[in-house]
Amino acid sequence: MSATPLRIGTRGSLLATTQAGTVRDALIAAGHPAELVIIKTKGDQSMDPVQKIGVGVFTAELREALVDNRVDVAVHSFKDLPTAQDTRLVIAAIPPREDPRDALVARDGLVLGELPAGSKVGTSAPRRVSQLKALGLGLEIVPLRGNLQRRLATVESGELDAVILARAGLSRIGLLDLITESLEPVQMLPAPAQGALAVECRSDKPELIAILAELDDAATRASVTAERALLAELEAGCTAPVGALAEVVESIDEDGRIFDELSIRGCAAAEDGSDVIRTGAVGAPDKADELGRAVARELLELGARELMNATTAEAADV
Repeated sequence: MSATPLRIGTRGSLLATTQAGTVRDALIAAGHPAELVIIKTKGDQSMDPVQKIGVGVFTAELREALVDNRVDVAVHSFKDLPTAQDTRLVIAAIPPREDPRDALVARDGLVLGELPAGSKVGTSAPRRVSQLKALGLGLEIVPLRGNLQRRLATVESGELDAVILARAGLSRIGLLDLITESLEPVQMLPAPAQGALAVECRSDKPELIAILAELDDAATRASVTAERALLAELEAGCTAPVGALAEVVESIDEDGRIFDELSIRGCAAAEDGSDVIRTGAVGAPDKADELGRAVARELLELGARELMNATTAEAADV
């Protein structure tokens, strides 16, 4: 590559620029000059729920900037990307993932089980809403949009008793100390690809693809591939009440040899919390796509389609 800095497209929020900054710094450390370019997206300009303004609202403009050659690289929160592949582009790197769990930030240092019935908890994600309601804690779920600072301010001001956020975002901007509880997957499965970044570029730039591939983490790629395959097989978007978590774990065979396996858990839920279907599987990391799709098919056999259709119908009536 030339000495001309690689232009890295990113949204302008503190979290987005921090995420993209880690990619910029890694490239610079590897000897590749790079700089950030701020791109405004529809998701930044609307306070409507994502399920209303559409899948891809945080990524479409970044991807068009790649296609138009206004930037060389785009950094996305992977969970915001549509599952449909754009052949003009390639995800050249998936760096090591942050902790993918959801996190509670509550008043007075409370954990989820300590919040009194009727407490106001902010989140607009159907996945979080459904799993929260399924816990049967009698909480009042309040729709919530905006950047991290705006959402955190609702607790500080007393407007809400708590909010649920991605732990990874709080980690990346140095606010882990605000978390009052990291929610275990048995309570709340995270969104597919939560905590992971997608580093994308044009598919017709092999030299750039090779440079970005240096940032790729094989275990994260296998995990995220399985989770996204599950979402794609369910034909569900990033706003669907679907959770998934995969991780590469060490196992031992009968002869005492250590080898890697990919474990994945998935769930689909009714947004009113009346039903949550869960299942999982274990397989080879190099079969991540097949494994994710197999778990999705099992969820469908258990009735996931009916649950998701009911949720979609309710959303259309709002």
